Amino acid sequence: MALHRILTGALAGTILSSGALMAQDYPERSITMVVPFAAGGPTDTVARLVAEKMSTDLGQQVIVENVGGAGGTLGAGQVATAEADGYTVLLHHIGMATAATLYRNLAYDTLAAFDYVGLVTEVPMTLVGRSDLEPADLASLVTYVKENADTLTMANAGIGAASHLCGMLFQQALNVSLVTVPYQGTGPAMTDLLGGQVDLMCDQTTNTSEQIRGGTIKGYGVTTPARLEIFPDMPTVAEAGLAGMEVSIWHGIYAPKGTPAEAVERLSASLQTVLADPTLAASLAELGTAPSPATDGTPAALQAKLESEIARWEPVIADAGVYAD
Repeated sequence: MALHRILTGALAGTILSSGALMAQDYPERSITMVVPFAAGGPTDTVARLVAEKMSTDLGQQVIVENVGGAGGTLGAGQVATAEADGYTVLLHHIGMATAATLYRNLAYDTLAAFDYVGLVTEVPMTLVGRSDLEPADLASLVTYVKENADTLTMANAGIGAASHLCGMLFQQALNVSLVTVPYQGTGPAMTDLLGGQVDLMCDQTTNTSEQIRGGTIKGYGVTTPARLEIFPDMPTVAEAGLAGMEVSIWHGIYAPKGTPAEAVERLSASLQTVLADPTLAASLAELGTAPSPATDGTPAALQAKLESEIARWEPVIADAGVYAD
């Protein structure tokens, strides 16, 4: 028995020391941050800002890898099956929650396939139109859309993308059905909006703010409870009576399920440091958003957000009857 106790104690000590060693040494090489959307899009923009800051804090490069397709589920699926060693993470947006309903044969279990690192930011959405669209303001647009719903087109970056979800809420709020034009990413959708090939789009300020400022598209409204500092003259959709359309595109960082707790804790601590960095706040402010509070850069905060958002979007998607498979 004495020998058993000695061996058991020695084994426990070895396990504890190996965990302490990982906590001390991790990361020893570069980390891949998978973004499940195309390069140059709004989520990619957020990811690259965060990855740059985390690289400095962690002392190792955080390399962004774009794995687009299937509304973000290809990239998420890749991370779900990646080696759970702390060197592959996922930065995903609200689509992480909506995919659980939009895709009825999803290759991974959204809540069970990942460990949680923390929330990053919540980006407002803007309702925008081509520069020569007739309505001059949001109130006029609401009337115009109701009267011309059968001829208007609304672009999005594909089923399950943030622009698709916001556009769906817009149509539900007005009780209309517009001609929806899905693209393979926000970039080509914005290109056609700029060229006047489509009429409307709903997208994140990280992708629309520069174009709105430049007058190459019309900014009609924001989907936040209050007006944005960068666009003080742009009304909220609630001001036009569009109930239920308040939505922001939150982003979080995940790791494959089974990632060592020490690695998750180190990543979360790094994220919290980055979220408190005033230079990151300044960069995001130019895009109409802000970092999440450092207190939200935790596994518990992200898990709670994901669970609540799945519960919120499931009935909305079911009511619309629009599925991706």
